[in-house]
Amino acid sequence: IANDSTFSGFLLLGFSNRPQLETPLFVLILIVYFLSFLGNGTIILLSWMDPRLHTPMYFFLSNLSFMDLCLTTCTVPQTLANLQGRVKTITYGGCCVLLAVMAYDRYAAVCRPLHYLAIVHPQLCLWLVLTAWFTGFGNSVLQTALTMILPLCGRNQLDHFFCEVPVMLKLSCADTSFNQAELFTVSVFFLVVPLSLILLSYGHITRAVLKIKSAQGRQKAFGTCGSHLMVVVIFFGTLISMYLQPPSSYSQDVNKSIALFYTLVTPLLNPLIYTLRNKEVKGALRRLLRVTMDSRRS
Repeated sequence: IANDSTFSGFLLLGFSNRPQLETPLFVLILIVYFLSFLGNGTIILLSWMDPRLHTPMYFFLSNLSFMDLCLTTCTVPQTLANLQGRVKTITYGGCCVLLAVMAYDRYAAVCRPLHYLAIVHPQLCLWLVLTAWFTGFGNSVLQTALTMILPLCGRNQLDHFFCEVPVMLKLSCADTSFNQAELFTVSVFFLVVPLSLILLSYGHITRAVLKIKSAQGRQKAFGTCGSHLMVVVIFFGTLISMYLQPPSSYSQDVNKSIALFYTLVTPLLNPLIYTLRNKEVKGALRRLLRVTMDSRRS
């Protein structure tokens, strides 16, 4: 690839150094992608069609599900094919901000239940989600622009299964210290800051829940937030280990495994956690299936 080339025509090495893993990984990734697509698509469909789910929580969930679909659809087909293709910018920043927004939503619901609808009103929900989308989009444009202007000096082999900025920087023959500093700064802004806000909000949640006299009430409140906190820890933990680690702390195979985890496992966990254990979503799904069956009979 010449110095003035664009990010098209890269060879994605993936796990080609371990050919015995390619077939099992293909089957596993395909199954996980199908389940993730089905689960997140169901959340979006139910949140849109069922009036009982027109609440701030499901508004945020549907946006998070759509972001998960964008993330997996951006990376998984390319991973399965493992062929040459254009650079796909993976917007993890928007996901992080959305998770932080959902933490605010849970904080308002648990700590201020009587004022929940007043605090999390539709206009605020819209502005929070728009902020998440535009900051994530802005981060993607900035990262892509700064990476595309770097000279590549004939290198076109990416030791990864999709195009990612830290891996792309290793191909450049120019000084990438500015790019690395910018990537570190953006990663701190999108990872450390939202995670700190989430942990702070859950500190308030824990304090509020402990004041509940009923043991059953405390258990229900902790159950409401425990699943979300688990997703937050998994998602932010893998991304922090990927983007804020020292350059040589992990092998490239470990980095690829971490990337597989946050691009596949987290989008699958969201629908599993927020739908299978949720009576409201189960009821909405039963109503949708009943209406569909009745319309076919008529």
